[in-house]
Amino acid sequence: MSITQQLAKHVRDMHFGGNWTVTNLKTVLADVTWQQAVTKVHDLNTIAALTYHMNYFITVVTKVLAGGPLDGSDKVSFSHPPIESQADWDMLLQRIWQEAETFATYIEQLPDSRLDDLFIEPKYGTWYGNLGGIVEHFHYHLGQIVIIKKLVQLQGDAGRQPFV
Repeated sequence: MSITQQLAKHVRDMHFGGNWTVTNLKTVLADVTWQQAVTKVHDLNTIAALTYHMNYFITVVTKVLAGGPLDGSDKVSFSHPPIESQADWDMLLQRIWQEAETFATYIEQLPDSRLDDLFIEPKYGTWYGNLGGIVEHFHYHLGQIVIIKKLVQLQGDAGRQPFV
């Protein structure tokens, strides 16, 4: 298996399962309602904001893999569209699942020989650094989502007032 095939597998595994951390985004979010997704816990990001943020960078890099320009900004990476219903939440999730597969497919098509090439310009490092960094970044935020989900569920179970 080539390195890019392995990276693509990591992307699929972190979204849909099969990784050695035994957790993935689709399973973690399977029972999260739209209300839970937008529930604020202290000063932490919401589940919806973190989910959008994780996918934001996948969307940006997918466009580059498809031959487009690098067009993204950390400043807007948490600015998800309004989620005011289960349909809004489901639509965001469906988009994420589709974009994950597209991203993985593009990674598989990238020759291993390109992994040491610069990603756009020197300040961004190499292709490998960026693709591997997305996997690291994803797992970091997935852990946050797991904890926030538990806090939101505890709040709901106890019938408490929202966390502030």
